[in-house]
Amino acid sequence: MARVRYGARSLETLSKSAKDRSVLPEIWSTGVVAMWETDPEVVAAVLPPPLVPADRPLVRANISAVDINGYPLGAGAIAVRCKHGDVEGDYTLTMPMTTERSVIGGREVFGEPKKLAEVSVDRDGDEVVAKVTRLGVTYVEIRGRVVEELPLPDPRTTTSFYYKFLPAVDGDGFDADPMLVHVTRNEKHRSASRIEGEVILRDSDFDPVADLPVRKLVSITIGERTSDQQGFVAEHVKADLVLPYIHQRYDDVAQISDEPPAPGDPV
Repeated sequence: MARVRYGARSLETLSKSAKDRSVLPEIWSTGVVAMWETDPEVVAAVLPPPLVPADRPLVRANISAVDINGYPLGAGAIAVRCKHGDVEGDYTLTMPMTTERSVIGGREVFGEPKKLAEVSVDRDGDEVVAKVTRLGVTYVEIRGRVVEELPLPDPRTTTSFYYKFLPAVDGDGFDADPMLVHVTRNEKHRSASRIEGEVILRDSDFDPVADLPVRKLVSITIGERTSDQQGFVAEHVKADLVLPYIHQRYDDVAQISDEPPAPGDPV
């Protein structure tokens, strides 16, 4: 019989594949990172319990480009600073990616809120433009000029928070209580520079990052970075606490017609 690629694979083959994935070469990306302060009440509004705002209302936009063995990949993340108990980290609202494979892996394993998008980082001399475009809208754009080289940051460990869940088969809630996942990344840099520039947020019905306005631009940098990634389930969260935020993960057509409540209306 000819090889049937949809057929079952042996345990030995699966074990070898898992071992190969656990020993990956360092992959370096070129990324632009912008940090800004926004309105504290906006950060509080987007955090599903039990996450709470950090002391400073920070938003981070990361837009990166990498070539993986000849396959280009664009990746981004828009996150707000917050805490889970005594652990401080980022809650990521959206993670635009340019390939289906990168979307599926992150969503199914860690619960990362990944969506397909156009992601690019372009540098012409000292001029830099990084942007994310989705469904016809360039909803975040970071542009500016490299003005100085920075000392290399020390290696560090970062923490991100994600909710991993499956919508219920009957369309009512979830199949089970969502899991709050902690993902840690060990990062190191081989270049870093400061950019003087701006962050442009454009309104998008499906990616409303513009709701996180830039009140004070903290920094914009560009650099080469590599990191690993591992995660664990920190706790199971009651479904009714997460359900009001499920539209963050999906393109909810209903929110196109959302209107702010009139005075006196229940919120």
